[in-house]
Amino acid sequence: MTDNRQAHASAPDPPAELHQFGVDASRPHPARRYDYLLGGKDNFAADRASADELARAFPHIRTAAQENRRFLIRAVRWLARAGIRQFLDIGTGYPTTPNVHEAARAITPDSRVLYVDNDPVVVAHARALLTSPQPAAIGYLRADLRDPAAILRSPQTRATLDFDRPIGLLLVAVLHFLDDTDHPYEAVNALIEGLPPGSFLVLSHVTFDPLPDDTTRTLTTLARPVAGHGTFRARTRTEIAQFVTGLDLIEPGLVSVVDWHPDEDPKPQAPAEHAAFDAVVARLP
Repeated sequence: MTDNRQAHASAPDPPAELHQFGVDASRPHPARRYDYLLGGKDNFAADRASADELARAFPHIRTAAQENRRFLIRAVRWLARAGIRQFLDIGTGYPTTPNVHEAARAITPDSRVLYVDNDPVVVAHARALLTSPQPAAIGYLRADLRDPAAILRSPQTRATLDFDRPIGLLLVAVLHFLDDTDHPYEAVNALIEGLPPGSFLVLSHVTFDPLPDDTTRTLTTLARPVAGHGTFRARTRTEIAQFVTGLDLIEPGLVSVVDWHPDEDPKPQAPAEHAAFDAVVARLP
């Protein structure tokens, strides 16, 4: 997982037809900014400017994005080895190799995945890039985490996933884009209640807990609406733990992304204070 800086320099300007999707390329978008931080090309000037300003406040931000991605792949592989054959990936962002279905199918070739994002360009891009010899096994849904009922009831969800069998719910690097007024705990609870028994939740969330006080103060200022970076709400480990109340936590529990099964591939390459993400995998009763 490399940081391809040359790709950043060659990222395209927004195509004129984006307006038909209702996309404002003059404002940074979390999925495109994350793509930029991972070394991708699916981002625009506003996304790069936003990421660069955040990087000046927290120079390890690209490392954090990469460590979060490594955690995702480790967790998906762990679930696949535990017998999970289908995944609901909400807030998936732009495709980045290896994708969830690639990681899962390396363990269990019959795995099924539904990718969900609220950005129409992300969904269109995923449909174009992600292919499968079994088209029905990989689905793409434009929907919003703030409306979990719409995700659970969608015909696309039901066509891709079998709700008579356990599902791996992936909420990776998405919940910190929901402010408290978006009722994130209620949204997660609704998704959990809609899943079959024996399902799993994989969750990662930005936390400022391991950061120096001056860095935390600067990032908190940049997270305010007037700063122009979009909605962002870092949470403490105590706040993150509330998302998995009542669930059975898989060892080692709620920890930094770099401390979750660090002996498995892809292995972490940074300390917790550079990752700034907490993560947990939990089993539903």
